[in-house]
Amino acid sequence: MKGRTGIYVIMVMLMIFTTFAAVSGQENHQTFYEHSLKINNTGMMVLGSWALANIAVGAYGWNRYVGSQQYFHQMNLFWNGVNLAIAGIALYSNFTADYSGWAAEEILERQMKTQRLFLINAGLDVAYMGAGILLKQIAERYPKNETRLIGYGNSVILQGAFLFVFDLVLYGIQRSHRLDFLETLSFQPMKGAWGLTLALNL
Repeated sequence: MKGRTGIYVIMVMLMIFTTFAAVSGQENHQTFYEHSLKINNTGMMVLGSWALANIAVGAYGWNRYVGSQQYFHQMNLFWNGVNLAIAGIALYSNFTADYSGWAAEEILERQMKTQRLFLINAGLDVAYMGAGILLKQIAERYPKNETRLIGYGNSVILQGAFLFVFDLVLYGIQRSHRLDFLETLSFQPMKGAWGLTLALNL
C-alpha cells in the first residue's frame, strides 16, 4: 500500500505541476516569443538592407563594367533579388503572426525550429561558398564562359560568406535568448498545497 500511495502522490504532483505551469507561464512565454520575433525582424531588416544595397550596386556595376566584374555584379543583383523576397515574406509573416493562443510547449518548439533553421542555413552557406570556389576552379576549362564563371564564382563566395556570418550570428543571439529565459525558470513548492510550480526568478 505504501508503494502504491507513493506512486499516486507522484502522479498527482506531476498533474498539478503540468496544469499550473501551463497556466502561470503562458503570458511569460508569449513575451519571450515576442522578443524572439523582434530579433528575427531585426535580422530580416539587415538582410533586406544588404539586398537593396547589392541590387543598387549590382545594377550599376552590370552596366558600368565588363568581363568578370560585370558578371560579378550581375549575380549579386540576381542573388539579392531572392534575398529581398525572403526578407519581405518573413517580415510579413512575423508581423501578422497571432500567437496569443499558442501553448508554452508550442512556443518553445517553434523557437527551437527557428534555431535549427539558422544552423541548417549556415551549412548551406558553406556549400554556396564551395560552389563559388568550384566555379572559379573550372573556369579555365570553358574559355568561352571563363569570365562569366569567375565573376559568378566571386559573387557566390561573397554572398555565401555574408549569409554564413548572418545565420550564425542570428543563431547565437536566439540561442542566448532562449537560454537566458530558461534560466529564469525554477521549480518552487506550491503554497498551501502539495505539488510543484514553474516560476520565474525575477
